Amino acid sequence: MSPPAATVSAHRSGGRGRAAVRRRRLTVMAIAGAAILVVAVAMLLPLARKAVNEIGLPLAYSDVIRQQAADKHLDPALIAAVIYAETKFDPRPSSAGAEGLMQILPRTAEYLARRSGATTFTVTDLGTPTVNIAYGSYYLRYLLDHYGGQEMLAVAAYNGGETNVDRWVAEARSAGGQLTVNEIPFSQTRAYVDKVLQAQQDYRHTYPSQLGYS
Repeated sequence: MSPPAATVSAHRSGGRGRAAVRRRRLTVMAIAGAAILVVAVAMLLPLARKAVNEIGLPLAYSDVIRQQAADKHLDPALIAAVIYAETKFDPRPSSAGAEGLMQILPRTAEYLARRSGATTFTVTDLGTPTVNIAYGSYYLRYLLDHYGGQEMLAVAAYNGGETNVDRWVAEARSAGGQLTVNEIPFSQTRAYVDKVLQAQQDYRHTYPSQLGYS
């Protein structure tokens, strides 16, 4: 015997109602899941950006860099850029014997120590980040003063040597021009100058608060 028509209609209505409830629950769950995902992405995005920066453009000892930049009237991004080009903030001795974050040769450090009036300096001090950054910054200031504030020439001399850059500048002037990056005879020094000057801009834009720009 078939059930009464009213009973069949009630069953169908009840089934449709339960299906509608399930659909609403699934919709609510989907919306909640999407909201959680958005919040998670918003929270993780700064961490992801920081991780990318640390891998591609690392920065450490920013307080020391800011202090040395202020003491020696340097652009903090220039100091960071030189460290990046030299060691990427991962110091190790070079084949030429340069030491520390800014890869300073012992004979250069000894000259700078005498020039600055330091009396307790030893070569092993170059392994200390604060000392190394202080001497590297002092050397940058010295080179900038020597070249009339021209960062390109100072950076070239940091890599290629002051004697070489002096000669290149003199040769360019005798020919009636000025030394440009493309005219630097040493390919390694040309690439080094390009790398430092580009990194300087990158550090300014990537770490404005850490380096004291904001």
